[in-house]
Amino acid sequence: MNGLSMPSAPGQNAVPETTPTGSGARFASIGSPYFGIMLAVMAVVLILSNIGASKGVAIGPIITDGGFFLFPLAYILGDVISEVYGFKVARKAIFTTFALSVFASLCYWVIIALPGFGDEYGTAKQAALEGALGPVPQIVLASLLAFLAGQTINSWILVKMKARSGEKSLWARLMGSSGAGEFVDTLIFCSIAASVIGITEFGTFVNYVVVGFVYKTLVEFIFVPVTSLVIGWVKKREPSYGA
Repeated sequence: MNGLSMPSAPGQNAVPETTPTGSGARFASIGSPYFGIMLAVMAVVLILSNIGASKGVAIGPIITDGGFFLFPLAYILGDVISEVYGFKVARKAIFTTFALSVFASLCYWVIIALPGFGDEYGTAKQAALEGALGPVPQIVLASLLAFLAGQTINSWILVKMKARSGEKSLWARLMGSSGAGEFVDTLIFCSIAASVIGITEFGTFVNYVVVGFVYKTLVEFIFVPVTSLVIGWVKKREPSYGA
């Protein structure tokens, strides 16, 4: 699925993704613990943001959901993985993250379906679980389609830009790929998830889409210096980077 070459002997690193000759683009193989850590954090962030997204949030005239402060972090991690490890590894991270998200959703469904205590406290707990976790499967579906499309576009554009510019213009890659990815992600997600969190009017839906896109993109732009520092830090500690 991930398109990586397999090592020829136990313990040997996977071959890094190749790039056109003379492009100056370099990538690392998955041979250190850094990829695993970033993948685990991305999965946790996405699962938590899916739960939070089941709650509609109104901050003055701004309409959003409870996962708004978490979700941009998943995209920032996606940028780091794409820049350091390449498109094929980033695609592997996207598929793995969503497999875990779907698994979490199935677990919620089983938990809700299990028979609970019949007293007043047990009934109240069951209602609370159904209210909080019941909408999550539709949120996961929305997030699955949106994040799959948005992150794939984001990663593909970033890697294509890197193939042309090499190690230069990192900030341009991060900002250019983020805008396209976030727009596709936000539009797909909001279209599917709006009804789950109680958004039924067209004007409110437009507010939800515009606020989501602008907010996510601004957060990524603001964090470009931090993302660049993290990317530089990981590159220096990946023995296979550019090998």
